[in-house]
This record gives sequence, C-alpha cells and structure tokens, in this order.
Amino acid sequence: MLNKEQNKRLTRIGPGTPAGRLQRNYWFPVAAVSELTKRPSKKVRLLGEDLVRYRDRAGRYGLLAERCPHRSASLAYGIAEHEGLRCMYHGWLFDQQGRCLEQPNEPEDSTFKDRIKTTAYRVEDLGGLLFAYLGPEPAPLLPRYDLFMRQDVIRTIGVAVVPANWVQIMENSLDPTHLEWLHGRYFEQLWQLQGRDMKNWAFSKHHLKIGFDIFEYGIIKRRVLVGQTEENDDWAIGHPVIFPNMLRVGDGALHTFQIRVPMDDTHTYHVWYSCFIKPEHVQVPEDYPISFYTVPIQDETGQYITDYVDGQDIMAWASQGEITDRSIEHLGTTDKGIILYRKLVQQEIARAERGEDTMCVLRDPAKNKCIDLPQEKNKYSADASMFKAAREWNTRYAPNLEEILSFLTPRETSLAVE
Repeated sequence: MLNKEQNKRLTRIGPGTPAGRLQRNYWFPVAAVSELTKRPSKKVRLLGEDLVRYRDRAGRYGLLAERCPHRSASLAYGIAEHEGLRCMYHGWLFDQQGRCLEQPNEPEDSTFKDRIKTTAYRVEDLGGLLFAYLGPEPAPLLPRYDLFMRQDVIRTIGVAVVPANWVQIMENSLDPTHLEWLHGRYFEQLWQLQGRDMKNWAFSKHHLKIGFDIFEYGIIKRRVLVGQTEENDDWAIGHPVIFPNMLRVGDGALHTFQIRVPMDDTHTYHVWYSCFIKPEHVQVPEDYPISFYTVPIQDETGQYITDYVDGQDIMAWASQGEITDRSIEHLGTTDKGIILYRKLVQQEIARAERGEDTMCVLRDPAKNKCIDLPQEKNKYSADASMFKAAREWNTRYAPNLEEILSFLTPRETSLAVE
C-alpha cells in the first residue's frame, strides 16, 4: 500500500515532477516510421507535452512543440520542406533544432526570425520506430535491444491509446498469477458462453511458484505452473521487464516488445512491436513493409473488447481508474513482483533527483551494438494451440497477417485454435 503522496510521486510525469524527471532520461517511441510516409506531420502527446513529429523532404525526422510561436496554430498540419516544417498558417519555417529559418511576410532585411525559436527535441529511428528524447543533455544512447536489431524477422507494429496511467500497466507485467484468472478462467467463461471447447486450456493452470530477480536492464519474471518444474524455460530463463516501461514476451517463433509510453498522467501510448522469426529457408523481399495497425480497445457500445489476451489486459488496466488509488489496496504474497517494481522506480527517481544516470541509461557505444535479452525459447511447446492463439492475439489486426504467415508457415491456412 502507498499513501496518496507516495502514489502521486510514483505516477505523475509532467515537467518538474519526480517521476517526470526520471522518465526524461529515456527514449520513447512516438511513431512508426511508416506513419510519416503518407502524412509528413502528426500530433503526439508525450510526458505531458503536446508535440508534432514530422519528416522533411530531405528524409530527416524532427519533433517540435505543437503550437507555432507566431499565433499558436497547430504544426500538425504543417508543410514539409527540404529544411524542416513550415506552418501552414503564415509560412514560418522551423528546422530540427526549432530555429525559425523564414518568415515570408516580414521585410527582407528583418532579423526578427533570428530571435524566434520553438521547443525541439532529439529524434532517431530504429527498427521501424521513431524514438524521441525529451531530457537533459548530453543525451544517452538509444538502446539497441535485440528485437530492434534482428535481420531474420518480419515485423508488425500495433498501437493503442489506453486511458490509464503507465504505472498500473507496468505493474500488470510484474503480476504473473493474473494469467490463470484473467487469461484463463475469465477466458474459459467467454468461450463457454460461445459454445467453444476449452479443454486443457494451458492458461488456466495454477501457479506453483513465482520469482523475480533484478538484472542489469530491469527485472526477470519467472513462474512454475502445474505440470512444470524449475527446468522449464518459464522458470529457468523467464522473461524480462525492461526498466522503466517495456515488457518482452514470446516463444521460439514470435517475440514481442510491449512498450508503455506515458502520454500524460492518465493516458498511455501502448506499442506492440512483434517479430516473426523467419526459418532459414524462407526468402522474404528486403523491402518487405513493416505492417502498422491500430488496435481497437472498445466496441460500438463502449465496452472493452476482451475476447483476446491483450484486450483482457487493457480492460483490467483501465478498470482500475485513470490513476489507481494505491492507498486503498491490500497487497498479498503474490504481489511481491509489484512491490519490487515500485521500490525500483522509487530508487531510480531518487537517483534522477541527485542528477545521476539511472538504470538503462546507456553511454558506452561498445555495450550498445546489440543488447541480447533473456527470453524463454519453448514457452508454448507443451501446447501448440496455445502458441497459435498467442500469435493470433498479438497480431490480430495486422493488415498483412495472412501474407506474413504464408512466408513463415506455407502449409498453414488458418489461425483458428484447434
């Protein structure tokens, strides 16, 4: 349990807040690169700030404050130029550093533009995502985690805006036992009401043991289910929660980063970055596109869509309220992972307040060539139908899913659970 002041310190991420100071030590994805090919500029909200991500005609990316400093028109509707982004209202032109380069209707000899500058932030692209850094200089390196670097995969990127604070989403990743209830028993009820067979549903297996270990990049989560031993990958290897805001899950053929990007105190931009690993004999065109899709979270009646695993998680996150009140909770023995994560966040907030580099802030290029993370290799091997279901849920809205699967498994024509 946290008191209200401790909860506020943990969850609020606006400029000048303790957690906000911590978050500004990190790079966050703000767009799929493919989003900016059809429309060169688009609004994004990050860490409580309204910004515009853009791609100029020279192919360079930028991130500027949304409001033009002239008369506050939105640069989300800006005109892409070779040198930067031009406000569509009166033509003021801004470069990647936020400098005003042109003011077309001012006198030719005017130096007014030299005194105008807007907020601008660093951006870099990696693995099909555009990352932004809003923190102090010198900026740390953008971490090159393994899935962003792999060449033997087909990628999909899914996104959703979740009406919940980022911490309760991350706490879900330190809560192994919700698997057997939310994704097990609750799922059984949904499918039984539809008349579907739920025999031997592996997600419903009881947890015999859970464990958590801090490692260089965050926390390793482990579990032993009924029918397993500590020799199983789920315990022997586990999977990582990467500090401060990313979960890695997967199997031998599919691995996914779930990235939880704090937009503000009450909204999180959730990214599913999924990598289908290609068999050695499979040939895929080098320019094969990274599929980008938006995951709907509510149906036409406003109810959360819960007939797949990620939708069930979203419902649970949002049902706690925009910022859950941790002063009224009652934690049990199975919540030790959540307690550990909160302590880690508070520890790193204190380091940020002292001006120190925090966990996962990288500055050594030699250590950042490719960061290999631990991950189970045979998580779903005991139940092939469970793997099929997990693969479907992680990419159910990808527009080219069937084509992707035709590359990976040419004989498979359906993802229906057996």
